[in-house]
Amino acid sequence: MELEDKKCIPCEGGVAALTAAEANRLLGQLAGWRIEGAAELRKSFKFASFPHTIAFVNRMASLAEAEGHHPDFCVRFTVLEVSLTTHAIGGLSANDFVLAAKIDALAGGKPEP
Repeated sequence: MELEDKKCIPCEGGVAALTAAEANRLLGQLAGWRIEGAAELRKSFKFASFPHTIAFVNRMASLAEAEGHHPDFCVRFTVLEVSLTTHAIGGLSANDFVLAAKIDALAGGKPEP
């Protein structure tokens, strides 16, 4: 099953974060995402204008709320930095990769022109 077809599973802690090998295997299924440290999945998106950036942020927020897994993000005019981690376990979980794939699908696999 593709990552984007999966559903985020609520995580309240008590489970181990992904190992580096597990995280790198899942990272291979994503385009343009990178692992920073051992606990953060990040990607930059570039948009044509500030309204395009904010429109995408709003769609991403709706998606994240529906999945029950919320990214950190920073908007810099036409650049959106997205960061995913599972705070409850202090590291990366499958949820981070599932949401990353869903965010990419929302963007059509690439940032808007």
